[in-house]
Amino acid sequence: MHWLSNVRLPQARRCSHGAEQRWRIGLDDDNLIALVEPLPDGSRATGDDWGGDWLSPAGVDLQINGGLGLAFPELTTADLPQLERLLELLWRDGVEAICPTLVTCGVAPLRQALTVLAEARARHRPGRCQLLGAHLEGPFLEPTRRGAHPAQHLAAPSLAALLERIDGFEDDIDLVTLAPELDGAEEVIAALAERGIVVSLGHSAASETQAEDAFARGVTMLTHAFNAMAGLHHRAPGPVAAAALRGGVAIGLIADGVHVAPTMAVLLQRLAPEQVVLVSDALAPYGLGEGQHRWDERLLIVQDGSCRLQDGTLAGVTLPLLEGVRRLAQWTGEPGRAIAAATVLPRRVLGDDRSLPELLLGTPLVEALRWHAGGEGLVWQRPGADASP
Repeated sequence: MHWLSNVRLPQARRCSHGAEQRWRIGLDDDNLIALVEPLPDGSRATGDDWGGDWLSPAGVDLQINGGLGLAFPELTTADLPQLERLLELLWRDGVEAICPTLVTCGVAPLRQALTVLAEARARHRPGRCQLLGAHLEGPFLEPTRRGAHPAQHLAAPSLAALLERIDGFEDDIDLVTLAPELDGAEEVIAALAERGIVVSLGHSAASETQAEDAFARGVTMLTHAFNAMAGLHHRAPGPVAAAALRGGVAIGLIADGVHVAPTMAVLLQRLAPEQVVLVSDALAPYGLGEGQHRWDERLLIVQDGSCRLQDGTLAGVTLPLLEGVRRLAQWTGEPGRAIAAATVLPRRVLGDDRSLPELLLGTPLVEALRWHAGGEGLVWQRPGADASP
């Protein structure tokens, strides 16, 4: 057994005794994580001293719309080679798995994209990010809160409209974003919950009371909090406040500093440290240069990592998920919480409630992430076979 010592594990909740627990990690002969044990205070356990660096699983992105020029709703079988290159890029960017996000589009393109994603999922191999079930962002959205979603493809919620889109693909979908206050949404939420699909409130005009009702009916997440929904107001708290007060509702956050101001991101994580889940919301130009790019029939303008339509509507980002971790850690001064928000908490949204030590057991060390907080801020790497920094 080979040991790593003086390791920190990222936790969403601050330690009650004021100091972060240090751990030692046992590696077997195949460099798999075989033991994760807490170190007693003051212990000088033998092994490679990590100096307080954090160890985490790789990232999981619940909301990413494409990359390398591919928009997931436009996928065809001819795009499979480029899609595989995108999955390799995501792996290099520290992301283990994604819920490929299909924004509002026509029924036929949606079903075609789900078919292509299923084929790509079956072709998975090491060195590529895994494709989890898709995230359908729409079409049951409030028109006044649709953001960059094309109005012509929005639909009123109904069981018939839902089945028209997902019938036969239920096992290929993990997450659906909708506006729960719309007429007919209650039936759709029940149908999705019955199929084991996570339902998220987003692109919604829901009030605090309507959000509370949605959570009681089985909605368990907010999609990109503060964006395309009411913000915090002292007389109209809105869905973000309702989620934070209730607890147990994941709060998706785009930590680019544009979608949500850093001060509000810090406030949100302090209010609900175990609920904030980082997402990238990356669009098709992810992995490409800045400038002008096509998004369906529209022009997308990329500048400083932000994507906007020609009319100025904010549409998404091109920043990697783990860049959001770095920025959130810089704003909050809480690296462990920021790491957990992109690596541990997304897994809980999808039903994996194992503790972090349990998540790490059996993982090849080279597939985990080592995080170091230094003069350049929080940085990460995949540990080498010798676990050297």
